Amino acid sequence: MFNPTRSIGRRCLSNFDKKVTTSTFKAIPKKTTTFVTRNSSTTTPKSVSSTTSKENSPAPSSTLNSSSTTSFTPTQSTLTSLKDAPATPIGTSTNLPTESINWSESFHGLGTAPFSKEASDVLLAPLDNEDIEIKPDGLLYLPEIKYRRILNRAFGPGGWGLAPRTESLITQKLITREYALICHGRLVSVARGEQDYFGGEDRIPTALEGCKSNALMRCCKDLGIASELWDPSFIRKWKAKYADEVFAEHVVTKKKKKLWKLKSNKVFDYPYKQC
Repeated sequence: MFNPTRSIGRRCLSNFDKKVTTSTFKAIPKKTTTFVTRNSSTTTPKSVSSTTSKENSPAPSSTLNSSSTTSFTPTQSTLTSLKDAPATPIGTSTNLPTESINWSESFHGLGTAPFSKEASDVLLAPLDNEDIEIKPDGLLYLPEIKYRRILNRAFGPGGWGLAPRTESLITQKLITREYALICHGRLVSVARGEQDYFGGEDRIPTALEGCKSNALMRCCKDLGIASELWDPSFIRKWKAKYADEVFAEHVVTKKKKKLWKLKSNKVFDYPYKQC
């Protein structure tokens, strides 16, 4: 049976659908997604849709290098420099006289010829056992001033020197710098010295001198000076004859531990005393 109400309702719904389709729901613009493509020189934004306006386009970013390797760079809080890089001589060249050589970079004269027999005999002479010292932890060492005396006997005062090759790098507790040992106008060895320091910036000048002395000691190994101190057999024999390992007490903390000392020394240096 025909139902006029149902027919009218269908026509109304049909008209409603047309209005919704044509007017109410307008075409929704595409959402533009921007991708960034990286190459070895620049970063260029690349848009999927060309309908994005120029005003909304992201500006090119800073230059990136995707091919470079990642390396650790100490931060300002952990490592600083005194900005004391060695001066570069004008007209530096390996063919110029010695006074014009840039010792911060050059290896001029390294390994070209042996030194004279007289100099070699002084450098390679056995150490006097009385000159050797021992630290509380058992490490043998030769005082820094005695390295200088050996160099002065071998090359003469003014015939050798230490040339800095880098800036001085400083942390909160350590100073380090690289030096080159020059003898008779020839580079002999390169070593990095280091020195602990405590008490703030006022201690830096003294620590710098200690760093230089430490580099000198390390450079002298290549000349054969005090080579016994790196010989395990010599170290064992020397300790058995000239040193003792005994218990000592810290005068402040009262903690006890074994420490080394020369047999000729009756007491420990402060803050320890023998139990």
